[in-house]
Amino acid sequence: MPASPRRPRTTLSRPVAYALAAAVIFMSLFASGAPSPLYGSYSALWGFSPIVLTLVYATYAFGVLASLILAGRLSDDVGRRPVLLGAIGALMVSTVLFMLADSVAWLFVARGLQGIATGASLSAASAALLDLHPRRDTAGVSLTNGVASTAGIGLGVLVSAALVELAPAPRVLPYAAELVLFAIAFAGALRMPETVAHRSRLRLQPERPSVPRALRRPFFLAGMAALSAYTVGGLFLSLGPQLAGQLFHTPNHLVAGLGVFALAAAASAAQRVFGRVPPWAEAAGGSVALALGMLVIVLAVTAGSSALFLIGAVIGGGGFGVTLPRRPAGAGGGDTPRAPRRGDVRLLHRRLLRAVGPSDRRRRGDDQPRPTLDVRDLRRHRGGARADRRRRGVAHAAARASRARDAGTDGVADGGGRARRLDS
Repeated sequence: MPASPRRPRTTLSRPVAYALAAAVIFMSLFASGAPSPLYGSYSALWGFSPIVLTLVYATYAFGVLASLILAGRLSDDVGRRPVLLGAIGALMVSTVLFMLADSVAWLFVARGLQGIATGASLSAASAALLDLHPRRDTAGVSLTNGVASTAGIGLGVLVSAALVELAPAPRVLPYAAELVLFAIAFAGALRMPETVAHRSRLRLQPERPSVPRALRRPFFLAGMAALSAYTVGGLFLSLGPQLAGQLFHTPNHLVAGLGVFALAAAASAAQRVFGRVPPWAEAAGGSVALALGMLVIVLAVTAGSSALFLIGAVIGGGGFGVTLPRRPAGAGGGDTPRAPRRGDVRLLHRRLLRAVGPSDRRRRGDDQPRPTLDVRDLRRHRGGARADRRRRGVAHAAARASRARDAGTDGVADGGGRARRLDS
């Protein structure tokens, strides 16, 4: 009996795949915040100190860092979908480890694996967002990335705190809910369209972070702002629920999670409001808000005021949102853009005039998307322009030589005719 032909695998549409990539970012950071309400229970159950708790959280951070250094560009080589599938699978394994944990050693292993998987999923999903955006608008993709990240952190803590406080099996049910969400995301990633056209074999090659000399000063300032943002976020995710429980004078996990939720909600709102301001303004204003928010929280702890604590969380959350790095990872290529030279600017001007000239705008409504130009393509176009000029120069030289030959032949013919007439 002949085998039935295999049905072609159906893939998600690009808008649905874009939403799925944003959902993967959301769920990755949702999972990173879910253990926070349980750290107090873990500490009481297994008798470890706040220093050990800080080390557990640091294990997650080091896992993310190692993943970005070793596999930050892995999706550029093997494709977005394989990396997303592997990262979501690893996140599911780490979730099961949390469910089975019976000592602090399990927390270190689960948190480390979660950090590695989160770094891989964030890099691949961020690049997929840029690939799948209809206009490859980096500002729009950055806004989506940032809102999904901060919303995932806030809701991860809040939902986990609600399940811990109101539902049975508090050390299992939050992770079971995560497992269901990751299973749905895994099924969606199986049908996700692959946006990397030219793929190569799997290659884990450590990348040495480097900054061009001309960008080192602004990079240092932006890096200090980002470091402050991650410091505040890590402090809230690791020790925020316990601090809130002491200030609110309640063991209720849901109330204790309000501080982290206020931080993340303020961060999401700040990104929506200030998502398109210049980066230098984001870094400067966000750093001021972070410092002011931490000052208010210190005053709240000194005075024992829960209201001041929430105010400080909102102010610091606003700074966290606008300072948090959220630019998407490079979608293939990975070339560092260089400063345009004078010839590049002239070529850019001519191309823009051809792309969005007045006749095009009158013919196409203002509401239609207009072509965009990646400055990194200028080198290739400039080389093509040089080749065109060389070809035109060769053609002109050949034409001049041909005209000169023709003129010489005509001169010889005319001279011979005149000589024959004189002889006659």
